[in-house]
Amino acid sequence: MSTTTATSDTKGFDIVAAAAITLTVIGWASAFPGIRAGLTAFAPLELGALRFAIAAVPAALFLAVRRPAMPRLGDWWRLAFGGAVFVALYTAVLNIGETMVSAGAAAFIINVSPILTALMAMPLLGERFSTWAWIGTFLSFAGIGIIAMGEGHGFHINAGALLVLVAALCSSLNTIVQKPLFLRLKPLDVAASNMVLGALCLSPFLPEALAQARVADTAGLGAAIYLGIVPSLIAYAAWAVALSRLPAARATNFLYIVSPTAVLIGYFWLGEVPTLMGIVGGVLALGGVAIVNLKR
Repeated sequence: MSTTTATSDTKGFDIVAAAAITLTVIGWASAFPGIRAGLTAFAPLELGALRFAIAAVPAALFLAVRRPAMPRLGDWWRLAFGGAVFVALYTAVLNIGETMVSAGAAAFIINVSPILTALMAMPLLGERFSTWAWIGTFLSFAGIGIIAMGEGHGFHINAGALLVLVAALCSSLNTIVQKPLFLRLKPLDVAASNMVLGALCLSPFLPEALAQARVADTAGLGAAIYLGIVPSLIAYAAWAVALSRLPAARATNFLYIVSPTAVLIGYFWLGEVPTLMGIVGGVLALGGVAIVNLKR
């Protein structure tokens, strides 16, 4: 087993990891209705640029105050990957994809990510994923599929679906690439660096985003601000903490809780009443996560 996995397994699932997972799930679940609300006032790339510009300001101040030690030369590309791929590219393709596919279909496709992560973590990080873990993973994935079908908008493989699949791949690759950083760097330093670098990558679209903000309605502008604070600043930081304390495959498996939580948030935020299939799918998704963590 690799040093990375051994370190994560030793720490175990403590209260810090539980709190980090909870913040990540709530933050990223609320991003789906938040993006839909923000896209009513902003173009996809401009929404992403404004979202991470808002997140990057406190993140940059955090780094300026903390003054973390300079990363090793071999770690710079991992940090750059996080900013360019996990923040900028992921946000761009997901936002554009959500304009072409339903939210349920997007949530279904994006949940390929834990499967991809587990497949890559075994050979590249030396992690173990038992038969029970795979059973729980595919049970959760089936639950997400039921949620998507319960939306009633159909599922089509089009350009939007492929873009969301690229977003899932971005998330998985970043987990594998950045996991070794947490042996040497603090998770909040990594998260802050990701947000600042990602905002710089998206900055060419910021002037137009500010122009759109001047004429945006209150709901659209509020959604953009919310996206910058909760799903970005808070959730990205929480995810870095969770990834630093848990094996990569196990940490990403908790992301199956995002879709059922998004359904619940959509009900309170947008008045979207969940269907019976949505409820059944949510129960299956939660059950699969429970199996992975009870039968590791």
